[in-house]
Amino acid sequence: MYNILIVDDDDMMLKMAEFVLSHIPEYNVIKANSGLQCLRVLQSGDKIDLILLDIQMPGMDGIKVMELIQKHDYWSKIPVIFLTASSDKHTVLQAGKMGAIGYIKKPFVPEDLVQRLETTLQS
Repeated sequence: MYNILIVDDDDMMLKMAEFVLSHIPEYNVIKANSGLQCLRVLQSGDKIDLILLDIQMPGMDGIKVMELIQKHDYWSKIPVIFLTASSDKHTVLQAGKMGAIGYIKKPFVPEDLVQRLETTLQS
């Protein structure tokens, strides 16, 4: 069983990702609607196998969350895939420099999301 943490301030995006991933028996979906809630989930000590992290969120954006994740010994080992509505080259490069293993453009294609997660979790 893989615990997938989805972090997005857009409730519809959270529901869509949860719907797609909940049909895969090996995935347990955990949702967070803000950067702060993401950090609370990580602090709870629950094992997280992969984080899907929105970049553009009010308050604490995904870039700041990623900075905090990378500073933590255990959290920094969790693969992070950014979710973004932006295809701006700067954003993509920044995501890579931050240690993200990739990004998925929103709105995502369900099959692409599942394939990216499977590839990441099996490596």
